[in-house]
Amino acid sequence: MFQNYNFTVAERFIRYVQIDTQSDPQSKTSPSTEKQKDLGNLLVKELRDLGIDDAHLDEFGYVYAGIPSNSTKAVPVICFCAHMDTAPDCSGKNVKPLVHNNYDGGILFFPMILHR
Repeated sequence: MFQNYNFTVAERFIRYVQIDTQSDPQSKTSPSTEKQKDLGNLLVKELRDLGIDDAHLDEFGYVYAGIPSNSTKAVPVICFCAHMDTAPDCSGKNVKPLVHNNYDGGILFFPMILHR
């Protein structure tokens, strides 16, 4: 069912957080901005590429996909639910994620960020 996909979990996450999904508190629509669907559309494409044929994005920006059980036991259905938007207070545009490989639990030093 699942094809070999060439992205690691970290690589996927880095790609996802670089998509501008900033919400608009003044909007009367759901989602509050059309750009919020960009991440959902990418997730649907990747799910379909993995062989999940029923993956889809609805008009409200929710992604749905059914993955059949691989157990012969009667097990409950699991739902994963998460926000895909970012707060209006901070733009999701031009995000440059920092990855700390082999983090030892010590103090992290971040580059100086200057706001104009």
